[in-house]
Amino acid sequence: MTGGIAGEPSDERAAVLADLLRVMPGNGSEIQRHRMLTAMQQLGSVTSYEGSRYLDCYDPRARIYELRLAGYRIDTIMRAMPTESGVLHQVGVYVLEGTATYPLLDGLDDAEVPA
Repeated sequence: MTGGIAGEPSDERAAVLADLLRVMPGNGSEIQRHRMLTAMQQLGSVTSYEGSRYLDCYDPRARIYELRLAGYRIDTIMRAMPTESGVLHQVGVYVLEGTATYPLLDGLDDAEVPA
């Protein structure tokens, strides 16, 4: 595999993505979110193509949406990438902008309810 051909990641990126899938098996949404988040942390970004093809996330957009709901600041940059047939498609590149800023449910169970 060589980077740049039909949107394929470089050999180094592909190795990191394959390792993440190996050490984080499963197809539940929680583990998919964890793989996407870890990929962004380790690689700086992850494309929707990499998420679906290499991290086994059926719909990476949904996992990114859920991570945003959890407070992660993730930017989406659109980039034209060729498919295997050579046709250009717009692909989302997800970039983690920092740690979670407002976890929606943190401390919810600990909150005291007035009597």
